[in-house]
Amino acid sequence: MREQTLRAAVGARRVAMAAALALSAAAQAAAPRPEAPAAKSAAQPVAARAAKPYTIEQFMATTSITGASFSADEKRILFSSNVTGVFNVYSVSVDGGEPVALTRSTTDTHYGVSYFRHDDRVLYTRDRGGDENNHLYVRELDGSEKDLTPGEKLKAAFIGWSQDGDSFYVTSNERDARYLDVYRYDAKGYARELVYRNDDGLAVFGVSGDGRWIALGRTNTTADSDVLLHDTRSKETKHLTPHEGVASFNAASFDPESRTLLILSNEGREFTRLQAYDLATGRTREMEQADWDIVYSVFSRDGRYRVTGINADASLTLRIVTTADGKPVALPKLPGGELRGVSFSRSSQRMAFYLNGDRSPSNLYVYDFGTRQAKQLTHSLSREIDPEELVEGRIVRFRSFDGMVIPSVYYQPKEASPTHKVPAVLYVHGGPGGQTMRGYNATIQYLVNHGYAVLGINNRGSSGYGKSFFTADDGRHGREPLWDCIEAKTYLAGTGVIDPERIGIMGGSYGGYMTLAAMAFRPEAFKVGIDIFGVSNWLRTLESIPPYWESFRQALYQEIGDPVKDKEMLIATSPLFHAKEIRKPLMVIQGKNDPRVIKPESDEIVEAVRKNGVPVEYVVFDDEGHGFTKKKNQIVSNRQMLAFLDRYLKPGVQATAPPATPAAAPAAGADAATPASVR
Repeated sequence: MREQTLRAAVGARRVAMAAALALSAAAQAAAPRPEAPAAKSAAQPVAARAAKPYTIEQFMATTSITGASFSADEKRILFSSNVTGVFNVYSVSVDGGEPVALTRSTTDTHYGVSYFRHDDRVLYTRDRGGDENNHLYVRELDGSEKDLTPGEKLKAAFIGWSQDGDSFYVTSNERDARYLDVYRYDAKGYARELVYRNDDGLAVFGVSGDGRWIALGRTNTTADSDVLLHDTRSKETKHLTPHEGVASFNAASFDPESRTLLILSNEGREFTRLQAYDLATGRTREMEQADWDIVYSVFSRDGRYRVTGINADASLTLRIVTTADGKPVALPKLPGGELRGVSFSRSSQRMAFYLNGDRSPSNLYVYDFGTRQAKQLTHSLSREIDPEELVEGRIVRFRSFDGMVIPSVYYQPKEASPTHKVPAVLYVHGGPGGQTMRGYNATIQYLVNHGYAVLGINNRGSSGYGKSFFTADDGRHGREPLWDCIEAKTYLAGTGVIDPERIGIMGGSYGGYMTLAAMAFRPEAFKVGIDIFGVSNWLRTLESIPPYWESFRQALYQEIGDPVKDKEMLIATSPLFHAKEIRKPLMVIQGKNDPRVIKPESDEIVEAVRKNGVPVEYVVFDDEGHGFTKKKNQIVSNRQMLAFLDRYLKPGVQATAPPATPAAAPAAGADAATPASVR
């Protein structure tokens, strides 16, 4: 199976907004699940006791890992890990043992892509300080490095291998910064040829194993899209999904024999199902559906198995079937958590996968179909943290101001009770169009461990709850989605275990915008706000989007607003122009190299709010972009966030860290010249 990550698969589902503003990384008709009533209270009748507190250094001693690619001999697995504080590429034996570092950067993040099909060369990718101008590199057999996509200010990405493994495909915007072309690389000498010139600004989903077909996508709006198919022999491009009304079509994957293209579609229904397009006859048939969105479906390399991912109420569930008869694959019993990131070896004798839970970060496993044994290859959680001291999230729902049911993920501190009410933080995801999912989140667990309830809201406009719910925020940003957040505060106050006078709001990217919007447009609602690289001025953000977002610029304008046609509306919904209304303490955190929400977005809101005489703390990382990948920076940002919350939401209680100083002290284990400033 091609090394297709879940992030890439889900990205195809929401390519426009996920690429534009979402963190990381995820609608129903008016009520998310009609059969599920709104929860009356999140409090559970459990004995209240304080959890053992852990420092941010202990939380950050946990290792984050991602990716899985089998070596040609099927004896090793390639993956990425930040065990040293910076993501690098590693290889580990399927029999276990200590992973071997294949890259050793102390500055820039490296992510493994794939072993070569016939030898031990490795493909990996990196950018510079989070600028997202990724290049594709090969690690040669002698350990030397070669940049396969040299040049300045270009963005390149691996998109798949040929079925015989003699070549692979790469997208690059080197010809025109606005558009990603497709190149075929020879796996031996790296000679390349242009196989698709992308003059129409289409998204590239993948190339068939025989190299004949290229699956393309056209974004009409954030909720309406099409799949096109380019024939590299005839040079013709065919539109596969003509439709009326609003419907999303995205290519999922080709089968290994290059006979079928799998397509995801929600045409005529709320949730996305799987269809199969026959490349020879042009016929489409229904293949698989669920009660929720199917977000991806991929084959093993030899076609023996197919894996389908389903976004089931903020949890990812997998179906693994044998393609010959469609029967589910029997898997061994595993510890609690969600199966993620499945990848098969060339012969399909082994399967790599990740197991992730609310109290356990992702760990890499390998399953042997012959022995029917699963082996855990990594142990990610810090040895100093007892998972029993962490908390499970649970799905809760509340009715918003207009009756719409808002699903959320709730984390409650162990000590919370009616006689010991705790402060809370509303946690808003990125997007718009993202989703708060179940799973391990170090920041959330850190806050809960220190006595804060956290509600990860999926306000209207979030993914995963059907087409109607997803489009319910179009043109309404700063209004109805924000009002959902206000109602979330009411919900939290109604649990009986949260002090209604000590509730803050925080979020990153679009969640940062929602934080600023709450502080400016509903200044009475929340006690404090933490804005993490959030939009403050929609006019500037929409005018300064990177050139390679050209293919969905118009969809972005329809979702948020056109900076020319809708100028007055965008001014009305941009917190920067209403900063005089912000009168509660604010923290702003920003990466200097962020290409999505550029640094002036944060600089100017900080300057404007300080004129109000309001306490503002500003943290800038010189070596990060849209999201912080380096542990030393994660330590600083999390420590400062907790200190800020303690200062204003726990009156009379000593803060867990000293107030911000002109320069942040280096984190434990970090270089003395930690590239962060706190001002």
